[in-house]
Amino acid sequence: MAAPGQHPREPAGAGRALALLLVVTGAAGLLASWVITLDKFKLLKDPDFTPGCSLNPVVSCGSVMKSDQASAFGFPNPMLGLVAYGIVICVGMSLLAGARFPRWYWLLFGAGCLFGVGFVSWLQFQSLYRINALCLWCCLAWVATILLFWYVLSHLVRHRFLPAPAPVRAFLGEFAWVPPVLHTGIVGMLVLTRWWDFWTG
Repeated sequence: MAAPGQHPREPAGAGRALALLLVVTGAAGLLASWVITLDKFKLLKDPDFTPGCSLNPVVSCGSVMKSDQASAFGFPNPMLGLVAYGIVICVGMSLLAGARFPRWYWLLFGAGCLFGVGFVSWLQFQSLYRINALCLWCCLAWVATILLFWYVLSHLVRHRFLPAPAPVRAFLGEFAWVPPVLHTGIVGMLVLTRWWDFWTG
């Protein structure tokens, strides 16, 4: 946690907990991206290939991978994940080694996390209401990105790299786990209610 009198322009490191969280969430996202990329290549070679995580009509990774949304930028989405989550791991490992980064670096990293959670939110909507299927590996990346975003945002606020009222800083100092849990819970409820008849049938 930031020292009470810390100037927002002073370089800052991070506690071991946040550093480990970056490594773990980065590794989870990297694993998901790697598996999806391999399956995507197999699908390109053999359109009849069925990914191992295609379990039923709802949990159908193949349906997600074959959709237009799976290549939002003109190339398979997981290729972006291979780069982005790799960077997250590098930042986490650097923090574990005692690195301290300036404000601009933290803000740039936070902007990347914001883009990530925004993109993930778009993919969630597309998956639930347009593609009508879930990919388990995608869900792993979703959870990793949500945790990553909220804990990095909390770090930026607590270290005063982002302006926020004192009560907000105090809340995030004591209850930083609340926003990611609520966010993940809301996504889980959307998934549950979207296919309620299927889950309970």
